[in-house]
Amino acid sequence: MTQPSAPSQTDPPRGAVEPAVFGTTLVAVVALVSFSALSPENARAIFLGTQEFVVRHFGWLLVTAVGIFPLFCVWAAWGRRGRLRLGDDNERPAYGRLSWFAMLFTAGMGIGIMFYGVAEPILHYATPPLGGLPDQETARRALRVTFFHWGLHAWGAYAVMGLAIAFFSYRRGLPLSIRSPLQPILGDRIHGPIGHLVDILAAFGTLFGLATSLGLGAMQINAGLGTVAGAQESTLIQVGLIGLITAAATVSVVLGVDKGIRRLAEINIALALALLGFVFLAGPTLDLLKEFGIAVADYLVQLTPMTFGGGGLGDDSWKESWTIFYWAWWIAWAPFVGTFIARISRGRTVREFVLGVLLVPTAASLFWFTVFGWSAISLEMTSGGIAAAVDGDLSVGLYALLQRLPVPAASSILAILVVTIFFITSSDSGSFVIDMLTSGGHPNPPVRQRVFWALSEGAVAATLLLTGGLAALKAAAINTGLPFALVLLLLCVGLGIALQEESSPGDSP
Repeated sequence: MTQPSAPSQTDPPRGAVEPAVFGTTLVAVVALVSFSALSPENARAIFLGTQEFVVRHFGWLLVTAVGIFPLFCVWAAWGRRGRLRLGDDNERPAYGRLSWFAMLFTAGMGIGIMFYGVAEPILHYATPPLGGLPDQETARRALRVTFFHWGLHAWGAYAVMGLAIAFFSYRRGLPLSIRSPLQPILGDRIHGPIGHLVDILAAFGTLFGLATSLGLGAMQINAGLGTVAGAQESTLIQVGLIGLITAAATVSVVLGVDKGIRRLAEINIALALALLGFVFLAGPTLDLLKEFGIAVADYLVQLTPMTFGGGGLGDDSWKESWTIFYWAWWIAWAPFVGTFIARISRGRTVREFVLGVLLVPTAASLFWFTVFGWSAISLEMTSGGIAAAVDGDLSVGLYALLQRLPVPAASSILAILVVTIFFITSSDSGSFVIDMLTSGGHPNPPVRQRVFWALSEGAVAATLLLTGGLAALKAAAINTGLPFALVLLLLCVGLGIALQEESSPGDSP
């Protein structure tokens, strides 16, 4: 089998700031934040207009791309290719499975399922994509559509990005950055302007996506404090919450993956499982088990028709607002999540990576949406009120459900804690990724640079929350989905070439 190669002589030094990437990213951040803060309405109009253009005219490309990614992952894990190891042939994983699952899940999906676990299923139930009155079949269709948006396609994009980066870094000795898997196509040009541009876009999208999440997360925590303690929902409170989350994330990212990010992720998964277990037992437990089985079977049967435009989805306008928007969002987040997953996946085989990244988080996400989403729908069927609350404010969906279950105060406090730590783990892992991208792909970038980017995320989020530019920033982050759809497809080509080279019969055991 081909042994991992040493870095080429043209590789840039790793561990210091990469001036072209760092400087250009910083200038772009300052320019866009200034524009969004000083003229939020104009920024919103431009970025939302661009987003609408991308979704409407290039939605077909996003649909095609997300349909390819899971299939490519299955191909990569098949046969001899799946036995290749992300590292030396005899190397073993750097982290145990539980720690690995905890970190990849909290980085990739944790905060999203907290925010939308109740909100999306209940909205699809109350306002069905295909119209009609809510009933049992509408409820099941709502769950299936939610599964579709949060299942294999999302994790397929993350898996392709992470696998490609990990393979070329740990087996070919290239930097731990997004440019590296393009080496079979571009050669040494990955170390020039083209490679810099790819990493700049990734750092740019990661920072703004995380800043948007910090702002939205502060709103959700503020809503929870309002439910539990009657705290007023205000921008100043939310800015204060951003400050606290940023401070905690900065400490975590300074401590590094082993002492900071991993430990927080493990704690948060334990707390999230406690919350999940409570809702599962306090809700319609037997119905949840039954509906989970029905929904998973329905999802798998309808997966192909839904992917290519049918399967109970709404009209073109609905698909643009929901499905294609999600595809752009997942692809835009793939550089951040994929790079972080690559960082923590050294020593695993290609097959283990694919199974762990594609299937386990998908199964966990689907079960979470069943427990929280179906519990909310069941209560909506019997007594109403949850859909109206969510329609008014998405951030209150989780608390609207918990208020209908036993010990609402205690469960809401637990939910606030889980949401808070999920945001901390998203922020610290995202800061770590930006640090790697702007330091030449080094797996342990300089501490001062970690602090700089962690504080920058909080400052950007607070500034835009105060000025009303958060919606514009979210749209700007999502707009990176189109170029990265092309990058991800090229990564599939580059990784496919490399996997074939190293798994050919002459090189295999």
